[in-house]
Amino acid sequence: MNHNASRSAPLRRTRRIVLLSLAVLGVASAVFVVRRPLMMSAPMCMAGRWHGCFDTFNGVVLMTLVALPLAALVVWILARRRRAAGVTSPWRRSLAEVGMVHGTVPFLGLTMMPGAGAGTVPARVSLVPLRDLVTMGTLGIVGNLLVFAALGFFAPMRFAALASVPRILAVGAGCSVLVETAQYVLRLDRVSSVDDVLVNAAGAALAALASRRWWRTAVEAPSDRPRPAPVPAG
Repeated sequence: MNHNASRSAPLRRTRRIVLLSLAVLGVASAVFVVRRPLMMSAPMCMAGRWHGCFDTFNGVVLMTLVALPLAALVVWILARRRRAAGVTSPWRRSLAEVGMVHGTVPFLGLTMMPGAGAGTVPARVSLVPLRDLVTMGTLGIVGNLLVFAALGFFAPMRFAALASVPRILAVGAGCSVLVETAQYVLRLDRVSSVDDVLVNAAGAALAALASRRWWRTAVEAPSDRPRPAPVPAG
């Protein structure tokens, strides 16, 4: 038994290294593909200008990538504290919590960005499904898919009650309805569309499917409580 345990530890360590390497390569490849549009927003972001950086899709993606080292540091600190306290799955819990916030807040802020006629033009609502979908364009569809993608990817890993694709779909739809309602009430010069709700919810569900391998195993883990200390023999 000890021999098997000693063999499984290096295998788990190797698997983690491989997964981390694949994640780094994936991020690097994505940055390489979109480097030109991201660099278009770099001068505005480096100058600290709100317009041209934080109110554009490219600028938000760029600043999200720049903040990745800080997010990784927060994950490391939380995981270290939880591991010292004897909490089960400290790295997975910490990564899920930081990932939900880091991947959702920037795009949520982008959806709440007021337009040029905010506060002056009347609020607009589109309740006909699939009517606005054809006018979104590729960038609009991708952006809507990413709004709650991080929530859908990490929430089932952190909360066992959400470890289900239909539940994540419902959560994504509910959050999107709140966003569209806020856009209408605040008169942000945006169209509150049912198609936005559908695409946002679909993005959350697709992300949940992508992380299903990890949150299915996390469902069997106990709640966020310290493990009992072993009782000494004799």
